[in-house]
Amino acid sequence: MKHSKIKASVIAVAAFAASSAAMAQSSVTLYGMLDSSIGYTSNVGGKSLVAMEGGASGSNKWGMKGQEDLGGGLKAVFKIENGYSIGTGKIGGQGPIAFNAAGAETRSLFNRQAYVGLASDQYGTVRFGRQLDAVTEMVQCLTGDCISALAFSTPGDVDNNDNTTNQNNAVKYITPVIGGFQAEGAYSFGGVAGSMGQNQSWSVAADYAQGGLTVAGGYFRADSQDGFWGNATAQPSFGTALGYASSGYNQGIAFKKAGIAQVAGQYQFGQFTAGLRYSNAQYQGNGAVGQDSIHFNVMGALLQYQANAALSLAAGYTYVYGSAAAPAQAAEGRTMASINQASLGATYSLSKSTSVYAMGAYVHAQGAFASAADSGATASGGTQWKANVGMYHSF
Repeated sequence: MKHSKIKASVIAVAAFAASSAAMAQSSVTLYGMLDSSIGYTSNVGGKSLVAMEGGASGSNKWGMKGQEDLGGGLKAVFKIENGYSIGTGKIGGQGPIAFNAAGAETRSLFNRQAYVGLASDQYGTVRFGRQLDAVTEMVQCLTGDCISALAFSTPGDVDNNDNTTNQNNAVKYITPVIGGFQAEGAYSFGGVAGSMGQNQSWSVAADYAQGGLTVAGGYFRADSQDGFWGNATAQPSFGTALGYASSGYNQGIAFKKAGIAQVAGQYQFGQFTAGLRYSNAQYQGNGAVGQDSIHFNVMGALLQYQANAALSLAAGYTYVYGSAAAPAQAAEGRTMASINQASLGATYSLSKSTSVYAMGAYVHAQGAFASAADSGATASGGTQWKANVGMYHSF
């Protein structure tokens, strides 16, 4: 009996040890960000506005990510991520709006990302589910919108620099890093019987990092027959806030095809980070008012200065050229749009997780209404000031 008890104890200890070892090879991380500020906009339909705003410096989100070591350099990976409004607590951010039986607005629970996949040190990563498009994942974070704040993004977000695109039903492959080079591609199935190409979207991007230099470029494409992005559900605003919505594009999204190419680079030297970006956004619409297509060229520059361990200062400039004026300005004889934006920002870190910030932008537009960055606020004319003072905490 004594030997049996000893044997049982040894087995239990061995089983516990094996279980602990298995648990040690897996990890699950809860993470998120809370960002809130007081915002001032000088001209919203001719009136000034002071309001509480969320996400001026970072996205309000929470999520879980994890991995399991399968051995031989192979891991199972997953992520689920949700966006929300810090002012109301409602689900917000990317994702299509739907309505329940009572007519109330609803959104997807994990509206930012929800995927599972396999990651190999040698062969790269393949993921399945709702994911960021390749351009957002590799190019956007080299721009002022990601490095500094919302005030540095494109006026009207005509090139999707800020309104991060998610691809539903997507398969994505990411290469391993080879000599500082990495690439990825994603394809989103349209899910239309008898027409594989309808409502599909795809994206490709690559980056290269060496020393203080990082450059990246990519292309995003969406095809539709019903005037929506289809499975790429976080469509850019297509200049809605700039006055293009009344052109018959159904609030700026009723185009049948969209293609956005972006390239960006940044260079770190000492306490400075300098960045340049260029994008070309092509939209093909339904031709409701004789405009079957329109394109925007966007150029931006950024200079960030890390004054000390806590204080970061940034200045930026963005220029947008639109191949056609917004309808109201076209009626006055203008044939194109020209928009200039200057941005300033300052962030002070109270800790590794908590910072306070102040930022702002000034926009002057011709051939379109002014709208600072991706604020969505339309001015009554061609100028607008935008400023935010707030804080964020990440965990």
